[in-house]
Amino acid sequence: MARSKVARIMQQSRKVMVNSSFSIWQPVTSEVPQGSILDPMLFNTFIKDLDDGIKCTLMKFADDTKLSGEVDTLEGRATLQEDLDRLEEWANKNLMKFNKDKCKVLHVGKHNPAVQHRLGSTWLESSSVERDLGVLVDDKLNMSEQRAPVARKANRRLGCINKGITSRDKEVIISLYSALVRPHLEYSVPFWSSLYKKDVDRLERVQRRATRMTKGLGSLPYEERLRGLGLFSLDKRRLRGDLITLFPYLKGGYKEDGDSLFRRSHMEKTRGNGCKVLLGSF
Repeated sequence: MARSKVARIMQQSRKVMVNSSFSIWQPVTSEVPQGSILDPMLFNTFIKDLDDGIKCTLMKFADDTKLSGEVDTLEGRATLQEDLDRLEEWANKNLMKFNKDKCKVLHVGKHNPAVQHRLGSTWLESSSVERDLGVLVDDKLNMSEQRAPVARKANRRLGCINKGITSRDKEVIISLYSALVRPHLEYSVPFWSSLYKKDVDRLERVQRRATRMTKGLGSLPYEERLRGLGLFSLDKRRLRGDLITLFPYLKGGYKEDGDSLFRRSHMEKTRGNGCKVLLGSF
């Protein structure tokens, strides 16, 4: 059944149009039609050997490939370049091409030597900030590049609600805010969560504005508006999410991953429940 399905896909023909003129029909032997249920399986099969021999960390996505490694030593820099050469060799072998104009190098770390790397014969440009799965990551990892556009986008959505919806009932405003605005403020927030008060306040101002839009609550202090609407502050929601994630580790789950992120406190001089972790630095 699967073999006949693949055969039908591969026997399709295509023609192209340029300035109202059509080419002749040509058989297509290496296409996967968009939307086919076989797309994920065929794609994974095609790129399965992409990371063969790769020594650094390689992340593969549908339309993106990311290679990362430590370059604080000469051996680390050479290893990263060797992996880039392997990727170029794989692309040539499989009649593929990397879009080298979109390939950038993000140097992370205070003492990063910012060594140039090449993909094939093309030297890759360096970048100070790149978008990774919707999150802006800069070379200082302070995530300041992410917070400003997030707040602007959320404010624009809130403005559309304010202008387009006449009702100011609590159920209407909070439902629209929770569905259309807050997801922008919390997308991947465990990764870029704010540490600086100015950034925390910038995000919180969006929710302050939303709570003022509800009928009868605009003149009340922010904390009272939250209680009246049954909401938490965004800062408390982030803390709550962190605690929910941490709890399974303290109870024995995710031990392999958790041990690389947390250290349990073994202090015996103070009373406690044994579920304490040491505060570390990133």
